[in-house]
Amino acid sequence: MKKAELITAMAEKAGLSKKDAEKALVAFIDTVTAELQSGEKVQIVGFGTFEARKRNARKGNNPLTREPIEIAATTVPAFKAGRGLKDALK
Repeated sequence: MKKAELITAMAEKAGLSKKDAEKALVAFIDTVTAELQSGEKVQIVGFGTFEARKRNARKGNNPLTREPIEIAATTVPAFKAGRGLKDALK
């Protein structure tokens, strides 16, 4: 499902216009992004938790040349599915 399809589905389920559904989706994405940037978690009970996780620096290999390289430490977004979402997919 692409973003436009998600907006259409949200609009139909919530009885909103596509424009209002798009505003809601953009607001959700912006809010989650801002919270993760500030180091906070976003937990939606029954759905899951969005969080920022730190990856340590590590050694890797360049796949083209097979030379060893240093991979820098970084922060990545992560999502952990909640019980309700897991149960819905069983």
